[in-house]
Amino acid sequence: MTVLCEIFRSPKEEGMYLYVKREEGLERVPEALLKRFGRPQTAMVLALTPERKLARVSTERILACLEDPGYYLQMPPRPELEAEAERIGTHNTKLGR
Repeated sequence: MTVLCEIFRSPKEEGMYLYVKREEGLERVPEALLKRFGRPQTAMVLALTPERKLARVSTERILACLEDPGYYLQMPPRPELEAEAERIGTHNTKLGR
């Protein structure tokens, strides 16, 4: 199964992205979310398959969210969590960094 996914960048908050099915566009995204998100700016279009690897979230999670509720909102990373993940990664050789 391949899904064409359009990814929008928020002009209001760095690192916030909104994923939707390209053929549906923003029609299933709640108005309140769009108001907080700001005017969506297209960042890219991806062909998503369950086998595709992404950096911050599993493709399976995004594909499930694109079915219900119809979008996936990626929030900016929290610096304290990024620092902790980096600290753990440098001490754990099994993580393959």
